[in-house]
Amino acid sequence: MNISHLLLVGIGGFVGAIFRYSLAGWVNKQKNTSFPMGTMVVNLFGSFLLGILIGIGPGSLWISLAGTGILGAFTTFSTFKLEAIQLHLKRKWKMFLYYLIISYTIGLLFAFTGYNIGQWIQF
Repeated sequence: MNISHLLLVGIGGFVGAIFRYSLAGWVNKQKNTSFPMGTMVVNLFGSFLLGILIGIGPGSLWISLAGTGILGAFTTFSTFKLEAIQLHLKRKWKMFLYYLIISYTIGLLFAFTGYNIGQWIQF
């Protein structure tokens, strides 16, 4: 790893975090619910985009910027886990199970679909 990779990850992380904050906030404003829709939408969309990126197979600089930087900061595993624990502690069992099932299964499906699309549009 060299300095250019580190700078690209940092720049991408800055951009990805702003996108995540903006999109999750916008989604949450659309529906006033205790279900963590914003985080789920961000993570599913990010899984799809990362699948496309990896499927295309760009060079390591693009992976550093877009994959590790932008999409790494855009998606959020820690917030997902925290929100799942909060639903569990509040005994919102249905929401808790839906959140886990949708996030894991649809997330994997979106990543796989994105990867296949990326393979199809490879440069």
